[in-house]
Amino acid sequence: MPQPQLINIVTHVLAGSAAIGLGLLLLTTAKGTPQHRRRGRLFAWLTLLVCATAAIGNLLFDYRPVFAVLTVLVLYQLLSGWRAVYTRDAGPQAVDGAMTAAALAAGGMILLRLQHDASGQQTIVVLSSLGGLATILVYDAARWLFPRRWHGMLWRYEHIYKLLASLFAMLSAAAGNLLRMGQPWTQLAPSLLGLICIAWFWRRQYRQEQAQRLMHRLAA
Repeated sequence: MPQPQLINIVTHVLAGSAAIGLGLLLLTTAKGTPQHRRRGRLFAWLTLLVCATAAIGNLLFDYRPVFAVLTVLVLYQLLSGWRAVYTRDAGPQAVDGAMTAAALAAGGMILLRLQHDASGQQTIVVLSSLGGLATILVYDAARWLFPRRWHGMLWRYEHIYKLLASLFAMLSAAAGNLLRMGQPWTQLAPSLLGLICIAWFWRRQYRQEQAQRLMHRLAA
């Protein structure tokens, strides 16, 4: 194995392990605190390094459809989920539209190459990941049509979904590399676990908002 490829792999593994560990820690700690924001920024930088090394690996060394689509999916969910914190009730901006268009183009190129891929990797994982990316892109495109008041109500749910989805997509990629037996189910299991976590945090967020509304009504 060439030394540049080995360095890229080691960097990818170390950054990925740190990002996943920190992401799981963030699930268990209080949200919205200064510490949460600091750790969240570190998680974002680590995940960007994971995506950068994954892109280098796919483009320069060893192209694999499953990791190519997971790279696009993780990167888009990370950036879009992070943007939700900054745009909040302002809704999508020009940079968000550019990100959506870029992710659509990248997903389209992966799909076109998948049709001519002879490596036998046209698996349920690739197609389900492309389906997940398409679903998010359709939603993000539809956001431009939402009434402005909707954005103020939805941005927290978007942030929860996209950041958790990026975390569990990295877990799915790690499972694909480390757990050779039981494929593709060992790669799909983290995605299912991620959906369960998202549903739980959505429910908690909704109940918190309901409690806040009740307190406002009682105080009025």
